[in-house]
Amino acid sequence: MLYTRSNSLSHARLGVVVAKRFAPRAVTRNTIKRLTRETFRLSSLPALDCIVRLTKPVNARRDPATGARLKQTLRAELAQLLRSQVRKPEEMRG
Repeated sequence: MLYTRSNSLSHARLGVVVAKRFAPRAVTRNTIKRLTRETFRLSSLPALDCIVRLTKPVNARRDPATGARLKQTLRAELAQLLRSQVRKPEEMRG
């Protein structure tokens, strides 16, 4: 889930919340945070404060903590969330 609010700075800021109950392994939580920061840096967002919060379990304790499929799914979901906040030129005018 992505929460946003405009800010008075010239750049966007990011906060990441990954609860232990949704990602039981520390390596999974760290991977999610790392991918979120990487995707955020690569996006061109307006002056926003963004908070990305995990709302559903990512993987169970029996699944691999990190893997290509998990990373690919996370990147796609994060890119879609951040892309939804990029304003189109016609929206900025008015």
